[in-house]
Amino acid sequence: MSFRQERAPLDPSVPGERPGGTPDARPEWSPGKGTGAYFVAATLACVAALAATYFFFVRTTTGQFIDESALVEAVQLSGTAGKAATKLLDWLPTISVVIASIVVVFVTILRRRWSAAGIAIAACLGANLATQILKDLLPVRPYRGVQTLELNSLPSGHTTIAASAAAAVFLMVAPRWRPLAGYLGGSFAVATGVSTLINQWHRPADVVAAFLVVGAFMIPAGWLILRRGPSWNVWNGYNEHWASARLWVALPVLTGLVAAGVAAYALLSLGPGGQEISTISYFWAGTSLIVIAGYLATVASIWLFGVATRRRAPN
Repeated sequence: MSFRQERAPLDPSVPGERPGGTPDARPEWSPGKGTGAYFVAATLACVAALAATYFFFVRTTTGQFIDESALVEAVQLSGTAGKAATKLLDWLPTISVVIASIVVVFVTILRRRWSAAGIAIAACLGANLATQILKDLLPVRPYRGVQTLELNSLPSGHTTIAASAAAAVFLMVAPRWRPLAGYLGGSFAVATGVSTLINQWHRPADVVAAFLVVGAFMIPAGWLILRRGPSWNVWNGYNEHWASARLWVALPVLTGLVAAGVAAYALLSLGPGGQEISTISYFWAGTSLIVIAGYLATVASIWLFGVATRRRAPN
């Protein structure tokens, strides 16, 4: 007599099993899966761009001249705009910490995203610590025939505070809120960077370098948060919620294009040999560089995290 062990019928709803009785070789999708290479590439791009920014704007004559000219010409806007920018910078650390703390605490307690909060805060602290270390370790500005302060001011500490706080909020909120959070946070960081230039605290390259430092820390932190929180890091794409409308992507793109036009016009206003027709051409070019870099990072972040968290149809 032979005995056959009967097998319970397969449940099609169980991951890893097919109705035909064969295991599904393809693993179940989860946020961030299959996109790790994108996050690695984005992180490496930030590091490479940071090195290139330092080399060109600090180590070369042309870069020093452009950067320093933008800083010097900011004196022309030292009136009402300068006073407003000073107030923003004076309150910036408090504003950044308060806003980020409120959002992080609210999301952590009500949504119980404890690991996400720890990762975001650690990355935020790491970015700000790295900025201060770079200020101390990077060599002073070498003399290249340009009259400038020799001390190193790259990256901008105020911009790092603002950008890292905005990035922490971006990582902590649900995906459907990230387009709006990215636009508002990017605008806050850009406004901070422009304010440091208007007040002659930092050159444009210092601000761009701060954006890149924040990106180098927050991008890998974001990937970890996606993998640690698969239950809430999902969405159905743009326009499923007013905070995920494509408007929040279109606005930074349009603003960046306008800034590119301003930069082109400002540079075209330079006469032969770099002689200026306008007395603030380099300032507008430097401001445009900050706007373009800030909003480019905003759009790239929204796209990257959108790709990593959008629900995929089962195969």
